[in-house]
Amino acid sequence: MAFLGHFERRKLSVGICARAFNTSCIHEHACIRCSMLCPDPDQRGRLVEIRDNLLARVVEAEREGWLVELEGLEVSLAGAQDKLAQLDAAHRPSARGSSHRPQVPPGT
Repeated sequence: MAFLGHFERRKLSVGICARAFNTSCIHEHACIRCSMLCPDPDQRGRLVEIRDNLLARVVEAEREGWLVELEGLEVSLAGAQDKLAQLDAAHRPSARGSSHRPQVPPGT
């Protein structure tokens, strides 16, 4: 049951955590920053809200001179922008044209 429970506990508000079974989180649950987060296309709007909130917090930290907080916010902002880029790339047509498998002529 522990193995199945592992997957049940990987669902997050903006996607799924893809870390290996029975491993701990090395990012202290800062999921937006983590490369193991697989964003859910249905949660794109939520990711946009997170990104916009982080942008506002970066502006505030710059204005107030909160340099240590600014560094962390910029890392999180880069993570949010990366997750949005992943979603956008997944919905973009392939650079090679069609995403269909090539047809092999009969008899070859």
